[in-house]
Amino acid sequence: MPRMTVNGQPLEFEMDPDTPLLWALRDAANLTGTKYGCGTGDCGSCMVIVDGTALRSCLITIAEAEGRFVTTIEGLARDRSHPVQQAMVAEQAIQCGFCTPGIVMAAAALIARNAEPSEAEIRAAIPNLCRCGVYPRLVRAIQRAGRVARRQERISAAPAPGISAEDAAREVPAFRTPERAGSGDRED
Repeated sequence: MPRMTVNGQPLEFEMDPDTPLLWALRDAANLTGTKYGCGTGDCGSCMVIVDGTALRSCLITIAEAEGRFVTTIEGLARDRSHPVQQAMVAEQAIQCGFCTPGIVMAAAALIARNAEPSEAEIRAAIPNLCRCGVYPRLVRAIQRAGRVARRQERISAAPAPGISAEDAAREVPAFRTPERAGSGDRED
């Protein structure tokens, strides 16, 4: 059974090793921020960070992810304090929000390796499709996230409307880890 570290938690998936990582994250780990868009790797909605690289989780199996470190949108920053999350809100680079988690993950991987990307580097690193067409704002947001990451700028971003700061920063319920796999219990 494939084992990996997801958002800092060791997990073992009792699923067919050929299962796409996308479905293991969504169905078994209940990490639904990773979206299913096309299933062919064209849209980028399912982007996660695997060992520091943004990858489309619909194209990698859980067997291929075995032993690796996976970060989903839920594990990026529980309090939404990641520079990319802050800049996306500040630059109003979000419309319907469906593609946003995948874009944020691709941008976070870019900013982690290059905090001062050019517009061409941003366009090359963000293959995600956005049906709402936020691309000009997206480039500005990622450039701004780079400035925040370089500590040249600070953004005071509030949680989304209707969500208290306490709820935005609360712990996510634990899921089954390898140590507990045989217990049948689930923490809530």
